[in-house]
Amino acid sequence: MARRLSNLDPGFDNAFRAALARQREAVHYVDDVVASVLADVRTRGDAALLDYTERFDGVRICGEQLRLSIDEIDSACSECDGASLDALNFAAHRIEDFHRRQMPETLSYTDEIGVTLGARWRPIDAVGLYVPGGSAAYPSSLLMNAIPARIAGVRRVAMTVPAPDRRIDPLVLAAAKLSGVQEIYRVGGAQAIGALAYGTETIVPVDKIVGPGNAYVVAAKRQVFGIVGIDMIAGPTEVLIVADADNDPSWIAIDLLAQAEHDVAAQSILVTDNISFADRVESAVEDHLVTLKRGDIARASWENNGLIIITENLEQAAALVDRVAPEHLELAVANPEALAADVSHAGAIFLGRHTPEAIGDYVAGPNHVLPTAGSARFSSGLSVLDFLKRTSMIRCDAESLSAVGSAAITLAEGEGLDAHARSISIRLNRS
Repeated sequence: MARRLSNLDPGFDNAFRAALARQREAVHYVDDVVASVLADVRTRGDAALLDYTERFDGVRICGEQLRLSIDEIDSACSECDGASLDALNFAAHRIEDFHRRQMPETLSYTDEIGVTLGARWRPIDAVGLYVPGGSAAYPSSLLMNAIPARIAGVRRVAMTVPAPDRRIDPLVLAAAKLSGVQEIYRVGGAQAIGALAYGTETIVPVDKIVGPGNAYVVAAKRQVFGIVGIDMIAGPTEVLIVADADNDPSWIAIDLLAQAEHDVAAQSILVTDNISFADRVESAVEDHLVTLKRGDIARASWENNGLIIITENLEQAAALVDRVAPEHLELAVANPEALAADVSHAGAIFLGRHTPEAIGDYVAGPNHVLPTAGSARFSSGLSVLDFLKRTSMIRCDAESLSAVGSAAITLAEGEGLDAHARSISIRLNRS
C-alpha cells in the first residue's frame, strides 16, 4: 500500500520533503565501477568492448561483428507484424510533425547605431543514441530521440544497444530504420557510453550522447560530460496526478501503475481532496495489479515509492506540484487549463480526464524524454533544439564601431584588460 499524507497534518511538510529527498538521492555506488570501465574502453578500445559484451551479454563476437549489417537490420524488420509497423509509422509521423514546428529561425537585424546582430543555428555533427535492452524494449524512445536529431540536420547518428544472447528486439531495429538510423552497434552499458565518447577502432566518437539507461549508463554519461555533450541526467520515471472525485477511480489507478510498471524505483503520486475517492483508487490499484504482466515491478514501485496526498481543496494542488516538479503531470479535474496556469514546474502536462500520460509516451507528438527528480524546475524535455547549436553573429563598420567603442574601452580599462581596450582603440585611431 502506498504511503498516505495529508497537508492538514502538522508534520506534513517534513514528511513530504523526506519522501521527495529519498526518491531523489543520487546513485553513487556505481561511480567507481563505471570510471574503471570507461578508462578500460579508452585504453583498449574494441578489445574492452568485446570483453564486456561477453561478460554482461553472454555473447562472444569479434570486432567486425560489433556493427550490425544492413541485412541484419532488414531481416529483423521482416519479423515485425504489420500492425506494429503501422503503429510505429503512425507515431513517427506525429512525432515528426510536432518537432518540425520547433525549428528556430535565423535572427538578423541592424540596430539604431548601425551594428548588425543576429544568431544562426547549425546542427551538431554527430550524435550517439543509447537504446536500453533491459527488462523491456522501447522502440518509442528511439523514435523520440532519433527523429528530432534528423529534423535538426544531424549528419551522423550512431546507435548502441545491448544484444543479450545476440538478440535485439526487432521493433527497436524497425524504429531505427524508420528514423533513418543505419549505424548500429551491439554493445550496451557504460562501455557503450565510453565508446561513443572516446571512440574505438570500430566506433568513431560523437559530439553528444542522448538516450535513457540504467544507473551505470547514467553515471557514465555524467562522467564523460565535457568531452561530449549529453541530453540530461535522468532518474527513475515519475507521475503526479491531480484528480477530483468525479473521475473513474479505475482510470486513475491504472495511470498510476502505468508509471510504476517501468521500474521498481519509479514514483507515482496522487493528489486529491477526497478521502473516499483515494480509498477507491487504492482498491482499484489492487484490482489492476493482479492482472498486469509486470505486476511484481509495479507493486514494488507502488508500495515503496507511491504517495497519496489528501489536500483540503484542489486549489492547493499547484503549490504541491511545483514542489515536486514532476516529469509527468496529469490534471484530471473539471477545469485543467485553469489549474495548469498556476503550475510553473512540470516536464509535460496532460490536461483532462481523457488524456492519460501513456498517450504522450507514444503518439501525442511532443517528446517523452523529460526531466526527472525535480529537474523540471530548471530544464525542459528533449527537443530539436538539443541537436542544434546557436552562434551569435556581430558586424560593425567603422561608423558603428566608433559609436559603441568608447563605452567598451572604458569597461575594458576598468577591468584592467589593456589589450582588450587597445584592440578597439587602435581601430579608432586612438593612442
